[in-house]
Amino acid sequence: MNKRLHILFLSSWYPSRVLPFNGDFVQRHAEAIALVHRVTAIHVITDGALNNALEIVESNQNGVKTLIAYIAPSKYLVVKFYRFFKAYHLLLKRVDAFNLVHLNIIFPTGFIALYLKWFKQKPFIISEHWHGYHQPFCKELSFFEHFFIKLIAKNAQFICPVTDNLGDSMQQFGLVNNYKKVSNVIDTELFKPAIKTDKIYNIIHISSMDSVKNVPEILQVISQLQKTKIDFNFYLIGNNAQIFKPLANKLAINPKNSFFINQVPQQELLTYLQQADVLVLFSTIENAPCVILEAFACGIRVISTDVGGVREHFPEGFGTLIKANDSQALLENLIHYQTKKTNISKAEMHQYINQNFSKKTIAKQFSELYLRALKT
Repeated sequence: MNKRLHILFLSSWYPSRVLPFNGDFVQRHAEAIALVHRVTAIHVITDGALNNALEIVESNQNGVKTLIAYIAPSKYLVVKFYRFFKAYHLLLKRVDAFNLVHLNIIFPTGFIALYLKWFKQKPFIISEHWHGYHQPFCKELSFFEHFFIKLIAKNAQFICPVTDNLGDSMQQFGLVNNYKKVSNVIDTELFKPAIKTDKIYNIIHISSMDSVKNVPEILQVISQLQKTKIDFNFYLIGNNAQIFKPLANKLAINPKNSFFINQVPQQELLTYLQQADVLVLFSTIENAPCVILEAFACGIRVISTDVGGVREHFPEGFGTLIKANDSQALLENLIHYQTKKTNISKAEMHQYINQNFSKKTIAKQFSELYLRALKT
């Protein structure tokens, strides 16, 4: 456990100037591991604003050497594949000798992990976050994708889904390997309880605003809650949250107490969470939403749909799980939570997250797997 390794982080998703928040949970894994080991993260992404065919940007982000290659787009698939592989080839030349590859999200970057194992004898483990292995989403994958995902997964030393539920779906999909759940990491020094500075009932939703997050249905419920005359503020925070303003206007949601805020850095997100009374998620599918764990770390209760792996990290008394698409249950719980008290303290909620999802905890879990992978 005391041996300091050099870990190469490969990821199909990673924050960049093109998509600043894409795969930020992968970046947080890398930063946690960097507390124990040396970590280099490499990533390739298409940049439509690029003047040249290729640009490589190197930086050090919270102890992680980060190399990102930006490539020009192409309408030709063969050209795109060539540029991606050329970019990875150039990135790898800039990486010092390393012990092991940590692949995040199997497809398509898993091709590079496979190459490094077959031709450079570098073992790899996989962290998986993608909901695409669940039904019915997995049916949308092509034969090509299915074949190569299975091939890549078969060659890993370990597969680390963020929930057991995701691991079950991956195995049903046909991905055979040694499974070990390692969840998302939470910065428990950042996300912690604070004193609420106002008395109004604050409801918050934070997400990527993808279709599976069911944001239009949340707004429908907020419009119904408004009719109860409960005094509340509603905050919708995430990627392109502003696009839901027209729907809110159509539903006659009061603009004076509804706030649509595009995605913000974690430090700023913290201030909204700490002043919330309840976090709402109404997704049709989830794995292990970081935002639920971040809310718990701040001592904030959560109302969420009971989908995917959510219940695996949802202790009794920390909130309420409801059936997917049950708008009436969401409305009733929002009404109830205005006055509902809990026997669980904010400190207890924070302690649960600190014990199970802190940087130190997650880094230790991955360290054990790295050493086991290198011994096999």
